[in-house]
Amino acid sequence: MGTTTPAPPGDKPFVDWPRVSSLVVGQAAVQAGSFALLIAMSWTAVQLGGRGAVTAVTLAATLPRALLLLFGGALTDVLGPRAVLLRATSVRVAVLAAGALVTVITESLWPLIAIALVDGALLGLTGPASGVLLPRLASQEQLGRANSLFSMVLRLAPIAGSPLGAWLVIAGGLPGAIAAAAIGCVVWLGCAAHVTHGMTRPARVPQGPSLLARSGDGFRLLAAHRRLRWMFVACFCMDLAFLWPAEVALPLRAADRGWGIGAVALVLAAFSAGALASAALGAALAHRIPAHAKLVVTGTGLAAGMAAMALVPTAPVLAATAGAVGLLSGLNGPALVTAYQQAVPEGRMGAAMSTFTLSGIGAAPLSLAVFTPVSLHLGVTGTWLLCAGLALLSPVAAALALRGDKSSDSNNGSGDGTEPDAPRADDRARTAPEPTATSV
Repeated sequence: MGTTTPAPPGDKPFVDWPRVSSLVVGQAAVQAGSFALLIAMSWTAVQLGGRGAVTAVTLAATLPRALLLLFGGALTDVLGPRAVLLRATSVRVAVLAAGALVTVITESLWPLIAIALVDGALLGLTGPASGVLLPRLASQEQLGRANSLFSMVLRLAPIAGSPLGAWLVIAGGLPGAIAAAAIGCVVWLGCAAHVTHGMTRPARVPQGPSLLARSGDGFRLLAAHRRLRWMFVACFCMDLAFLWPAEVALPLRAADRGWGIGAVALVLAAFSAGALASAALGAALAHRIPAHAKLVVTGTGLAAGMAAMALVPTAPVLAATAGAVGLLSGLNGPALVTAYQQAVPEGRMGAAMSTFTLSGIGAAPLSLAVFTPVSLHLGVTGTWLLCAGLALLSPVAAALALRGDKSSDSNNGSGDGTEPDAPRADDRARTAPEPTATSV
């Protein structure tokens, strides 16, 4: 548990907008740079070695990140987010700067693989540390607003970063893209220093478990806490259900019906526009919308909308339906994250966010691995409808979590099953002198 400053009596719900703004600016910079780097490295790998080279670079970036996420969560709970973020991001700046210099003097695959390995490992370490910040920036009543605003950054980053990466490859080659990513990290480093100012390292626990032993705390938390477990299921089901239709079914449908690539762009743009609009609405009004509406009603609407998308006959109708689904997603997504964060017991946010982030990373390959072979038997429409049915499990799980919220988890342990749940620190104390922010 960290050193805390008691909240003043009668403390009202709040959002620390200055630090939220720092978080948004810093994450916008680093996320856009990361997506630009991803596009530039993938394109360069294709030129150097074709499909095998792209696969090697992708695995080098994703496997270390996934493996170190769990360790990063334990490290965050032990050292605190400030130490992890500032140190790891500083190393990332140095690695990217060195990588930019190396790729200027050599045109081979090994620098790309080396950069991807180290960068992926550092992202794995910092992911959970970024994830614990927003609950410290806002009271539980206002956390949904902060998450809605932050979700806009996550949706805009690939939209801005992908064309930026392509332009940088044309203008300055891979070294320019790596340098741009390093500059984004520098911006994030300054913003992270502001956001985490005043956060102290948690008190040492004498003869506590090792970091390696604590790396499994996230899974133990899910096993021990009913509400947290159901919220994890709700988030994972929605991620798993959405990926295959967006990445595989939509292009296949457009090709089969002769709509062309423009239809794919139109549908994705309509979905993004709807999601951004409702996320902006959530940033202003999320605290006034009942949790049941944000989690269960919108989740059910998302499943119904996904089923409708599988059945519509024309591209314009599909785009309009995607826009409506995006509107629901912009409210549902941040609400799922918020409810998950609110269910985490005190002092365990790092471990909880490590498993949460890992599920998001793992949902993409799992969705492709599961539904692609299924589509060979059910066809595109049948598999799309199956994904809609899976999405319907998300509001069911959320409803079970909300139902469990009415009764205490007093029979459950903290993360190891030995201690009762403690009240969330948000309810009684803060770890920074000012009310203090998530992903890279």
